[in-house]
Amino acid sequence: MLSTITSAMTSAVLAFVPPSEGGFSDNELGPEIFDTPCLIGSGEHCFNRASGLMVLAAVIVIALFVAGARGGRLVPKRLQNIVESLVDFIRNGIVMEVMGPDGLVYVPFLTSMFTFLLVCNIFGIIPFLNFPATSRIAIPAFLAILVWFIFNIAGIAKQGAGGYFKSQLFPPGVPTALYILVTPIEFVSTFLVRPFSLAVRLFGNMFAGHLILTIFALGTAYLLLEPVTIVFAPFAFLLMVFMTAFEVLVAALQAYIFTILTAVYIGLAMHPEH
Repeated sequence: MLSTITSAMTSAVLAFVPPSEGGFSDNELGPEIFDTPCLIGSGEHCFNRASGLMVLAAVIVIALFVAGARGGRLVPKRLQNIVESLVDFIRNGIVMEVMGPDGLVYVPFLTSMFTFLLVCNIFGIIPFLNFPATSRIAIPAFLAILVWFIFNIAGIAKQGAGGYFKSQLFPPGVPTALYILVTPIEFVSTFLVRPFSLAVRLFGNMFAGHLILTIFALGTAYLLLEPVTIVFAPFAFLLMVFMTAFEVLVAALQAYIFTILTAVYIGLAMHPEH
């Protein structure tokens, strides 16, 4: 399975990066490999590859849940079983553990977010796509800003505006004199660092994985083109297979981390004493 994926990956890369007579030239290995040219429109109104994959991921997630909910049975089978297992994982493994019963209302949101991120991340290892939509900062940044609004609104709805900002900026048990230092730190960490770290963590990991897989695919192809280095090509290919398998783990792990941190932030806003 992985051999098929990585072979298709190499073919896809070579299709976009044609070799010259003496191997790859500097221009052919330039930054344009990682560009996402416009599919529709241009300039500020460009609908590029990342946008297309984002829309495709949303369509896949919607289709998955609609198909899983259609014709529900008491004993789930096939797709319904997958969807119910996914919902149970988010409900029992994240929401109940992190937020408690008060967080059950966020199960649909967290389940949708986790599934969407997982699909976007997995695109990075699908042959002829080979591009995780989350490797462009716009999508992680938008989701992080959305999470920022949600956990602040949740905190205000639960405690009231005054109670919420007081609990976040003036934590109980701290000597009054230390609020001069603690309050600015709490403001920066709660209202600035949280969304920034969410976005950068997801973007950085997925971009790095995309870059590594591309380098290994290009390296394998380059070694195959030169008689002197062709003997090293199988080793490069095996490393690419290993990195592809590892990237599957990273894709699932990053979706999980983003989702559970979202649950943690909402839970802290609703229950500051914890």
